[in-house]
Amino acid sequence: MLNMSTGMMLGVAIAAFVLLIVFFHFVPVGLWIAATFSGAGVGIGQLVAMRLRRVSPAMIVNPRISAVKAGLNLPIEQLEAHYLAGGNVDRVVNALISAQKAGITLTFARAAAIDLAGRDVLEAVRMSVNPKVIQTPRVAAVAADGIQLIAIARVTLRANIDRLVGGAGEETILARVGEGIVTTIGSSTSHKAVLENPDLISKTVAKKGLDAGTAFEILSIDIADVDVGANIGAKLQIDQAEADKNIAQAQAESRRAMAVAQEQENRARVQEARAKVVEAEAEVPRAMAQALRDGHLGYMDYLQVKNIEADTSMRKQFSNLNGEHQE
Repeated sequence: MLNMSTGMMLGVAIAAFVLLIVFFHFVPVGLWIAATFSGAGVGIGQLVAMRLRRVSPAMIVNPRISAVKAGLNLPIEQLEAHYLAGGNVDRVVNALISAQKAGITLTFARAAAIDLAGRDVLEAVRMSVNPKVIQTPRVAAVAADGIQLIAIARVTLRANIDRLVGGAGEETILARVGEGIVTTIGSSTSHKAVLENPDLISKTVAKKGLDAGTAFEILSIDIADVDVGANIGAKLQIDQAEADKNIAQAQAESRRAMAVAQEQENRARVQEARAKVVEAEAEVPRAMAQALRDGHLGYMDYLQVKNIEADTSMRKQFSNLNGEHQE
């Protein structure tokens, strides 16, 4: 009997120990005590329900304690719903506390929407208090006189909490400022005017309302540096002159080729004409022989033709000799 009683007591002790482990697993007593003494009362049933919904009680209770201490009454249900939606409860609560301290109007619903949109709501609140300065890359533009200028601008931004959801980011601001710099320099009649008054760029760009549709408000645009680049106008003129020269050379080469072709064609015609003359001269003796056989040409007539040929040959020789003496 004694052994049986001892075994039962041991079993009861083990069962009690297991129950305690299960209880402390499902019921974070430490969090419950901390919440109770902080005035952010959370029921035991709520903590157990969080466990059953696979919600980490610490991720809900600790931010609620911070909110209550800062004077914000945030219901547990809202915090848990934001956690289940994939949001960062701790960051949202810290942003609400920072906004309250800075006197910025920010509701939990808007802060949660900003956080779920993928933006850092706490950083946005900080930017609303302490504006951020971003710098554009080197922006190259050409003035009307053909001189290239390379400018760098610093843009001071303040977060616009009302436009954080759906508003464009810093990349859009940089792109718009760069476009404004290019437009302003391009519309300047001389690069010297820009160098003498760089503030002209910032004033012109600032008037364009470049922060429309973005999550920021542009406080100022300051030109940090302006450098002179290449003489684009002169380079374009040189390139155009080179292109014109190449075109002229190509046209001259084309005309030369046509002239050579024409000369070769004329030579071919002359050779063809000479061949015909030789062929015709070869026919003369045959024709004369046939005329002698047929009786159409007498022997005296034949001799007269030979005399004429001899006389013509002699005149040609004299003409050649006179030409050589004159040379």
